[in-house]
Amino acid sequence: MNKKVLIALSVGIVIAALVAALVVMIVRSGSLKAENEELQELKELAELDKEEMENDYERLTIQYGEMITQINNDSLIAQLTQEQLRTQQLLQELKDVKATDAREITRLKRELATVREVLRSYIRQVDSLNQVNQQLVAENDRVRDELAQQSQANEGLRQQNQNLSEKVDIAAQLDATGITMTPLNKRNSKAKKMKDCKVIQVAFNIARNVTAANGNRTLYVRIQTPGGAVLSGGTFSYEGRQLEYSMKRVVEYAGEEMSVTANWQVGEYLEAGEYRVSIFADGNMIGTKTFTFN
Repeated sequence: MNKKVLIALSVGIVIAALVAALVVMIVRSGSLKAENEELQELKELAELDKEEMENDYERLTIQYGEMITQINNDSLIAQLTQEQLRTQQLLQELKDVKATDAREITRLKRELATVREVLRSYIRQVDSLNQVNQQLVAENDRVRDELAQQSQANEGLRQQNQNLSEKVDIAAQLDATGITMTPLNKRNSKAKKMKDCKVIQVAFNIARNVTAANGNRTLYVRIQTPGGAVLSGGTFSYEGRQLEYSMKRVVEYAGEEMSVTANWQVGEYLEAGEYRVSIFADGNMIGTKTFTFN
């Protein structure tokens, strides 16, 4: 083999190597672009979740302030003031935290549920006072001359309580607690690895809420895979946009705690890693939890 042939072969090998390297770079570029788009969507959803929590904290703070100005009870005012300050502190902590800090966001979401439940307890106290006052109004009809001044005070308090009742929408929001995600194999037993999973079972409780309206409620369960994709079963409206959900359940809610279970039939390969389950109802995210599987 002469020198020219050797040179030609060498040049051909170099050109082939350069072409192969270029192809690898193009493939990697496309993969990185897709990953960046998925990460951006996750970031946007996290920001929406954080913004909704901030709005909830702000509304709760306002409600505490309104109750303080409308209630003539020093002991109750002191308690409400303390809870308002605590709510403002949690709001500031939420504003300072990054939306991508999942652990801190989860903690503040639990704190939000606690603050909301405390507010409900005060609303029940005020409602109880209102019922007592209504009974006093009935008694005042029989003894108007003797209790005229007391009747006027009770009527004023009744009106104040009526105004408060118009501002308790946030207290009527449902809460999903005890969220679990269980991968099941073909024998309907818990799968040790996601590659053996045939059914994903999501279970949770809807907490007791006497301020919420009774009736049928549509619950949406959204499962996100480690890669950010959603196990899709359809779409629903949330914060002015259409989000994918995995499962939908319609339940009859009567104000008491109830258990809900939903199953996803697996028709694709599921990778190991971190899965996020989010529960939605009445246009609100009422619960979310992250799970890690092998």
